[in-house]
Amino acid sequence: MVTEASVLQSAAVHSAPPGIDDFAPGIEAAFPVDFEEWDGIVECVAGEVPSFVRGTYYLNGPARFEVGSLRYQHWLDGDGMVSKLRFSKNRIHFANRYIRSTKFAGEQAAGRALFRTFGTSFQGSQLNRVNNGLESPVNVSIYPFGDRLLAFGEQGLPWELDPETLETRGQFTFDGRLNDASPTAAHPKFDRQTGEMFNFGIFFSAQTPRLYLYRYGNDGLRYRKSVPIPYPCSVHDFSLSKHYAVFYLSPYLLDIQSFLRRGHTVMESLHWEPERGSRLLILDRSSGELLASVAAGSRYCLHLINSFEQAGCLNVDLLEFDAPIYGQYQPVPDFFSDVARGGPVRFAIDLKSHEIVQRIELNYTQAPDFPAVDPRHVMHAYDEFWMLGISATGKIGRKFFDELIHANWSKNRVLDIYRCPVQHYLGGEPVFVAQPESGEGVVVCQEFDAQNKRSYFLCFDAQNVSGGPMARIALDQMISLGFHAAFKVDPPST
Repeated sequence: MVTEASVLQSAAVHSAPPGIDDFAPGIEAAFPVDFEEWDGIVECVAGEVPSFVRGTYYLNGPARFEVGSLRYQHWLDGDGMVSKLRFSKNRIHFANRYIRSTKFAGEQAAGRALFRTFGTSFQGSQLNRVNNGLESPVNVSIYPFGDRLLAFGEQGLPWELDPETLETRGQFTFDGRLNDASPTAAHPKFDRQTGEMFNFGIFFSAQTPRLYLYRYGNDGLRYRKSVPIPYPCSVHDFSLSKHYAVFYLSPYLLDIQSFLRRGHTVMESLHWEPERGSRLLILDRSSGELLASVAAGSRYCLHLINSFEQAGCLNVDLLEFDAPIYGQYQPVPDFFSDVARGGPVRFAIDLKSHEIVQRIELNYTQAPDFPAVDPRHVMHAYDEFWMLGISATGKIGRKFFDELIHANWSKNRVLDIYRCPVQHYLGGEPVFVAQPESGEGVVVCQEFDAQNKRSYFLCFDAQNVSGGPMARIALDQMISLGFHAAFKVDPPST
């Protein structure tokens, strides 16, 4: 539970080391050992939320960083906690709850750590039930799927939650079609027109690595197809267009024997081998068959932005970096000490020759992450997107997200940037909430005030983020800085 004593203890133990530049003063206060669950009405303390914002915002992220006497080392180690903001006509309701995963429940009952995590191992640490991966802390993303709410981790099946109470209903196996041996990623993609969900997973064999693509409808799993890949690489995200599923394969290789046989963490088992080159994999969405593998340089991609087909080309938009990001998530909370530069890149691929015919880079390289678009434009031609950035990128020392960026492809530049006040930091994917029958909307993300130990949600005019938040929603308690978020719009009559 977060108490004044726990925050002060975290600050005393985890402040930046002497002699190291600190571009994120006070950020340690955002990473106490755990957070309290809470449920209640919250208020705008500045500004006003526009009347068209009606629905539920969901956010997932790591929130418990100590189990028994074990303090986690990596941001991805923490157990997942989901937060919910319910926007109705006359009030805003907040709730947050830990996901009662196999890992969380088992360790709560035992009173100690049982399972190895992404960046922390210990004598006797366990893997999942089938001993082929981590027991997921379910701490990366959260998505509505029909009338269900599914939470995802970096590995393992999703977990279903009650959309209203956030109570954990259990592991979601798609009517028994998948199990713990099924590789599953944290970034499903959705087709708003068909109602389908797609996801993927990597089989990390040194000899025969493969990528699995899954297609789901309201009737369950429609197919599970696998294709060979050139190396057993870490792949976090992918993208959909109308006819294709697109993957950026970075040469960030996982030594599966190191992980399974020698007790190493995932982080210790990952190796950056840029000489192998990066590739764009293009799969037929309807069949799951591999159509092309296109050489794409030798950089790294964690998140994609969007993909669409236009004038005989497949346009693939993503965030591309000079080096991987996962090593920058440790030790908690001294993040991003020497984070590589990176930024938005668009690849235009000729659909007949499967060659890259154009590569466009936008003018922002401050290690951006958590890109978001207007959900009505997913899989379609679009211009605008939003992302978080780190203003001190390029300097050595711990740092954190402190910029909200609004960018535009046709104008080939960043349009405007919101910079946080000193000792304020941003978290959570900047979700776009559209004004009906309009191109306008708002962007919602988190803010943490390290000086006053307060958590907020901010609403920005999507077209003028540099003007600062149009509404600031204060919470009565601190909450964890999250990863990915989603917004489920109320039906028009609500």
